[in-house]
Amino acid sequence: MKTYAVGGAVRDELLGLAVTDRDWVVVGATPEMLLARGFLPVGRDFPVFLHPRSHEEYALARTERKTAPGYTGFVFHASPEVTLEEDLRRRDLTINAMAKDEAGMVFDPHGGRDDLAAKVLRHVSPAFAEDPVRILRVARFAARFHDFGLAPETLALMRRMVAAGEVDALVPERVWQEIARGLMEARPSRMFEVLRECGALSRLLPEVDALGGVPQRADFHPEVDTFVHVMMVIDMAAQLGSPLPTRFAALTHDLGKAQTPVGLLPRHPGHEQHSVALILPLCQRLKVPAECRELARLVARYHGDIHRCDELRPATTLDLLEACDALRRPQRFGQVLLACEADYRGRLGWTERAYPQAATLLRALTAVRTIDAGGIACAVSATAETSAAASHRIAAALRAARIEALTRAKNPG
Repeated sequence: MKTYAVGGAVRDELLGLAVTDRDWVVVGATPEMLLARGFLPVGRDFPVFLHPRSHEEYALARTERKTAPGYTGFVFHASPEVTLEEDLRRRDLTINAMAKDEAGMVFDPHGGRDDLAAKVLRHVSPAFAEDPVRILRVARFAARFHDFGLAPETLALMRRMVAAGEVDALVPERVWQEIARGLMEARPSRMFEVLRECGALSRLLPEVDALGGVPQRADFHPEVDTFVHVMMVIDMAAQLGSPLPTRFAALTHDLGKAQTPVGLLPRHPGHEQHSVALILPLCQRLKVPAECRELARLVARYHGDIHRCDELRPATTLDLLEACDALRRPQRFGQVLLACEADYRGRLGWTERAYPQAATLLRALTAVRTIDAGGIACAVSATAETSAAASHRIAAALRAARIEALTRAKNPG
C-alpha cells in the first residue's frame, strides 16, 4: 500500500502557494485495510475515508467510466490493482493531475509542471468530456489563476460539450455551487468570460450573457459594453474584499439593461425594475440562497438612487433607507453600499475614484437612528383617543422627526 498527495496540494506547493488542505490517494489497498487502521468511511459513491487523526481525505485509487449523460452518469472502479497513473488519468486538468509520494518525489505523467510554467489550463485526456462539471471547474480555475490562459484544444472540447447539451444536464445546486466559488476567486470575471467563450454562459446564465454588446452612455460608462462593465464590477467587488452576497449583487445589478428597447439605447430608463424582475426567477432556477437573492434585489432596485443620494431631499432619503430596511439591518445595508461602490468604480478609468455616497448615507442612517421612536410613541399615545388614531399619529410624528434629523444632518449649519 502506497499513499500519495494529489491534486491541488501538489499544484499549489509547486506554485509556492500556501497549502491549506491535502487530498490523498491510496494505491494497492482495500477498504478493509483502511478500516483496520482506523480510517472513517465518508464516500457515498466511491471509497473515500477520513484519516483518524488529521481528518484529511484519503481515496482509494480508482478509474471511472461514463454510462449516462450529465455529471452523475459514472461507474467507478476501485481496487488494489488500479495504478497511480490510471487514477491521475481521470482528472480534469494537467496541473491537477500530479502526485507526490512520502519521499517528496513528484509524479507528473501529463506534463502538469510544464503547464504550470507556461501558465496554461489544459485538459488531461478526452475523458474530460464525460463530466460537464469540468467546464465550470475550468472556468473557476481561470478566475483563481487569472494569468493562466486556456489551451486552444481545451476550449474547443468545451465548446463541443456545450453543443452536445452536456451542460443542460447539470443540476441547479451544482451550478450555483461552482458559480459561488468562482465569484469568491481573485478575478471572478475570468470565470464568466471563459463560460461565455465556450458557449456555456448562455445556457447557464442567459441573463448575464445577454448583456454582451448592449451599449451604455459613454459619459457614464467609458467601457460602453454592459457585459464588460459587469465584469469590471465583480472584479472591483473582489478587490474590495466583498462577501458572496455582495459579489452576486454586483453580478446581477444591471440585468435589466439587456431588455432596453433598441430605440432608447444607450440610455436605460427603468432598468432597475427590469433587473429585479429578472433576478427573482434566476435565483429560483439556480436555488440561490435567500441572503444573496435579497441583497441582489435591493442593489438592482436602488443603486441608481444611492449613486444620486446627494441630490435627494431628506424625505426621499428616508424613503430610501426604509426601502432598504437599513434601520433594522444596518450591516446588510453596508453590503448594499459596498456593491454600489463596486458598481461606481467598476468602469473604465474610474477604479481609483472615491465613493463618498457610502459615507453620506451612513451619516444619514446614524441621524435617523438617534430618534427615540419609543419616546415619540409614548408621547403620542397619551393624547390619542383611539389605538387606530394613535398608530397613525405615531407613524406621522416619527417620520417628521426623522426627516428633521436628516435635514439637520444635511445642513448642519
